[in-house]
Amino acid sequence: MRLTSRPARYAAAFAAFGVVLTGCSSEAGNQASEQEADSSASVNTEASFEAGTTMAELNEAGTITIGTKYDQPGFGLLNPDGTPEGFDVEIAKIVAGELGIAPEDITWTETVSANREPFIQNGQVDLVVATYTINDTRKQSVDFAGPYYVAGQDIMVAAGNPEGIEGPDDLAGKTVCSVEGSTPAQNIRDNYPQANLVTYDVYSKCADDLTNGNVQAVTTDNVILTGLVAGNPDGFELVGNPFTEEPYGIGLALGDTEFRDFVNDVLEDSFEDGRWAEAWDRTAGAITGEDAPEPPTVDRY
Repeated sequence: MRLTSRPARYAAAFAAFGVVLTGCSSEAGNQASEQEADSSASVNTEASFEAGTTMAELNEAGTITIGTKYDQPGFGLLNPDGTPEGFDVEIAKIVAGELGIAPEDITWTETVSANREPFIQNGQVDLVVATYTINDTRKQSVDFAGPYYVAGQDIMVAAGNPEGIEGPDDLAGKTVCSVEGSTPAQNIRDNYPQANLVTYDVYSKCADDLTNGNVQAVTTDNVILTGLVAGNPDGFELVGNPFTEEPYGIGLALGDTEFRDFVNDVLEDSFEDGRWAEAWDRTAGAITGEDAPEPPTVDRY
């Protein structure tokens, strides 16, 4: 992937998570705050819904609680003023806006890979937008709208790739880091058992271990790794050989079909009217230097 100088805007936020950065600007915090002030979301002040639906309840309350990641540059990263930013965050704002809820009325909750289903099931969040791969196992516990993006599992290594890792088969005998509760971690356990897998709750700890030489590789979705590489281009590189498909969905309570249909409608509208592409260009696209891809087809299962 082509990287640009624009990742400097994320420098202060990376540093808060202990991720090593190079070339940081003193204006990074201001740039991140300016990005947060912009949004692809407009607020539908005339939104109205059938009584008794989740949409009506949220609209009447005027607030929504949304879970997202806090350590994934480009998708969900806590910026210096304490609010999250990224593509997932913008997608969440678009959905909230169609409920008549402004960005400042969203309550953000950090969700790591392992607690996304419990947070939904326990009612701690109304939605989870957090690089959340749709799969059949998770569908037994929660419902999904989307996908709104399709990533692929890849591998990040130290700059120069001293171990010569070109794909998952090369992880045999290597110590590789991922996050507990993620599909990439489970894929390594199930299909590449000769790798020595270590897991944490967040990917920034994996990045620290790679920097310190405690692991030889980090594996997760390519867009997440691209953000980490952008934060330390002199220390990390992406192998660039995706070996899975990871359709990202919006998680919500199991059986709430009306709410799922509503979120799917919002996603499809955002695909068509340009809000989705605008959100990409200002967040993940600002890190990768790549234009927005074609949006995926929503799966109304």
